[in-house]
Amino acid sequence: MLPTMPSDLANKLFIVTGANTGIGKITARELARGGARVVLACRSEAKTAAVIDELRRDVPGAKLEYLHLDLGDLASVRACAAALVARNEPIHGLINNAGLAGARGVTKDGFELTFGTNHLGPYLFTRLLLDRLKQAGHARIVNVASASHYQAKGIDWDALRTPTRSRTGLREYAVSKLANVLFAKELARQLAGSGVTTYALHPGVVATDVWRKVPAPLRWLMKQLMISPEDGAVASLRCATEPGLADQTGRYYDVGGKEKEPSRLANDVELARSLWTKSAAWTDLPA
Repeated sequence: MLPTMPSDLANKLFIVTGANTGIGKITARELARGGARVVLACRSEAKTAAVIDELRRDVPGAKLEYLHLDLGDLASVRACAAALVARNEPIHGLINNAGLAGARGVTKDGFELTFGTNHLGPYLFTRLLLDRLKQAGHARIVNVASASHYQAKGIDWDALRTPTRSRTGLREYAVSKLANVLFAKELARQLAGSGVTTYALHPGVVATDVWRKVPAPLRWLMKQLMISPEDGAVASLRCATEPGLADQTGRYYDVGGKEKEPSRLANDVELARSLWTKSAAWTDLPA
């Protein structure tokens, strides 16, 4: 069951990436239902426009807008972030929801496709928005990760600069989701005392477009065993708005928003720091 939105969301600004489908769409809808202003940061303007029309029918008066964002293209990430920063208004919540699985190849900038899209793009986007998040006084950064992070055996730094090596792309997906959890934890350390709190979560195995690159017969079979986007959005919404989580940071949550211990590697402070430093170098940011 979707959580009831708190009463203090009116006119607060939330950014939801990948909000034109799946759990991102439900997340945007429920935030708007609570009175928040929501930016749907997505790749397709046409697809997002249709979704915004649909959500406005569901939630009359919903304050929704589109901004172009392609997380697999760092120039697009910088442009989207610059447009938000230029408004000089506080951002109360950033939900790093967009991602892909089962894909193969490299990004426009030469990074393994899944890692570049699921971690490096969100890393850059988040860091470029940190001043606006701090400006809110109290803000939350939510990284939609996955229980797949438990399957990652480590991070092969060299492999991140080459095309996808596994046939299914799922090994690389696990690494990208480990990176999501490590990033949330390192962010929590970096932002201690700033009023900005961070969360990583497993939404459940959800029947969404994240699996769009998986071959059709296997994708259909997989989706029969998955939960709905409504159920999958519960953890994101709780982490983004639950008053009882306001003083928690750098933690990992399972389906429905229940706190859970992540993998041993996800708790590795040195690995998190290395990921931060390398990601900074790859995106031309200070470490």
